[in-house]
Amino acid sequence: MIETDPITREIVKNALASAADEMAVALYRTAYSTVVRDCLDFSTSLCQADGEMIAQGVTIPLHLGSIPYAMETLFAKFGDDIEPEDVFILNDPFDGGMHIPDIIIVKPIFWEGERVAFAVTTAHHLDLGGRLPGSSACDNTEIFQEGLRIPWLKLFRRGEADESIFTLLRANVRVPQMTIGDLRAQLAACHIGERAVCDLIERYGKETFTHCAADLIDYTERLVRAEIASWPDGSHTFTDHMDSDGVGGPPVRLQVTVTVKGDGLTADFTGSAPQVRGALNNTLSFTASVVGLCVRSVLREADVPNTAGMFRPLEIIAPEGTVVHGAMPAASSMRGITGFRLVDTVFGALAGLLPDRVLAAGEGGNSLIIIGGQRLEGAPYVYYELMSGTWGGRPDRDGNDGLCNPANVASNIPVEQAESEYPIRVERYGYVPDSGGAGQFRGGLAVEREWRLLEGEAHLAIRSDRRLHPPYGLYGGKRGTPSNTILYHQDGEEVLPTMVSTTIKAGERVYHRQAGAGGWGAPLKRSPAAVADDVRNGKVSAEAARIDHGIVVAEASGEVDEAATGTRRREMRSNGDAA
Repeated sequence: MIETDPITREIVKNALASAADEMAVALYRTAYSTVVRDCLDFSTSLCQADGEMIAQGVTIPLHLGSIPYAMETLFAKFGDDIEPEDVFILNDPFDGGMHIPDIIIVKPIFWEGERVAFAVTTAHHLDLGGRLPGSSACDNTEIFQEGLRIPWLKLFRRGEADESIFTLLRANVRVPQMTIGDLRAQLAACHIGERAVCDLIERYGKETFTHCAADLIDYTERLVRAEIASWPDGSHTFTDHMDSDGVGGPPVRLQVTVTVKGDGLTADFTGSAPQVRGALNNTLSFTASVVGLCVRSVLREADVPNTAGMFRPLEIIAPEGTVVHGAMPAASSMRGITGFRLVDTVFGALAGLLPDRVLAAGEGGNSLIIIGGQRLEGAPYVYYELMSGTWGGRPDRDGNDGLCNPANVASNIPVEQAESEYPIRVERYGYVPDSGGAGQFRGGLAVEREWRLLEGEAHLAIRSDRRLHPPYGLYGGKRGTPSNTILYHQDGEEVLPTMVSTTIKAGERVYHRQAGAGGWGAPLKRSPAAVADDVRNGKVSAEAARIDHGIVVAEASGEVDEAATGTRRREMRSNGDAA
């Protein structure tokens, strides 16, 4: 048996991580669509010969657990029918995928005729057909409405493209140039991964590479188990809710019991709502990704490789037929909001076990706005905006303002980019004062944005949340402010639900304000200097500073009025506000 020294293992570990990141850069630079190129909704991975993940690029964290499930179904279908220069394609949520818009491309890597690894890319495509532009709508009620389902197929067989698949794709999507262009970008990224793996094997030999890859997975498992073993044994249950089932129904219950025992952790989602009518149902792989992400986020050991070993100490119980594990023919195109809400739910449970490691709830996840229609000259377009929001207050610092949710790595489309490529104008974009929950550490501010349609008529789909159930604070921190969406017609305004599909006309404006994040710790424990700094920067009003923190800031100088502050804080403590 080959023994690998720690230095070689470390070199191979970093080389694989760098290769996955290089794949991500290649995909980003060659993609066509705004959803990949600007919103950054994609991920890249490398797997060893048996399909276990050995590296993931610094891309979408919520894709972390999807690849092992996808590779398992690939082997179940194709077995040994995997040859050099083959390329596989999948998006079917019931065949190992996550939701219709996410296409997974897998390229096996061979060395001297023997399979040694796989290069894997996942990208959210701008459109894959279905009843509405963007192939995503909260009010889809079955998978058949959501677009073209692709079970595991060979897109290339020994290097020869199956043109019938490309023809089928072009015939079923609204923006074929974008879709095929992004597919080509995924293929290019896989070639980059293949080259990197072959370079490693050429340098160290196949046996050393194979051993290092397997050892890397075991090493990840050892690190995670050692960390969990240092936590106190125990269980904590937490419940959160989504505002709607996607079709105007009642709030949707999300519940998890996290149990730590020895060096293992169980996340049991029993008690969560049955699968819903709308398109919010998770696949099991996506729910597993949530648990992996949350556990990964609270590890003290920062340099834990992103490999399949991360999941070995974790047991996920997600009953089939519930919103956390939908059964055929459940719709799932907007299941992203369920993933974000589950992250808040799992973090809430972990906060009961590890109070010094968990942040308060953020904005509720990236809000998704899709505007799709035809230009005046007849060309179809799909505008896809993934609004990035804000973080909750943390045990040692404020929440970030205007930074993507911790469960994602995404970006707002630059205003100039949006206005130059689509018939829209961005009328407003910025932070909302007094929107973050007060606390010892303030929750991040809500982000607001407004769009005006410039021509024709278009379909509008919005996926947001956290209006009826604002982001929670922790340990005395206050809740964040709720979200809001308004459609401004020519003759009035209409408050829209958090999840909606409708139409808009030229000249009409859509305003969306995300929720503000929750605070961490009692507001009276916040330092007066931090409060005064927030007031000077326009993040918190002088009135809110006085009410929430008992800090009186002089209007003229922007400095703390010590005498008035002492009086106000004594009043608040006498009223029991110092908890």
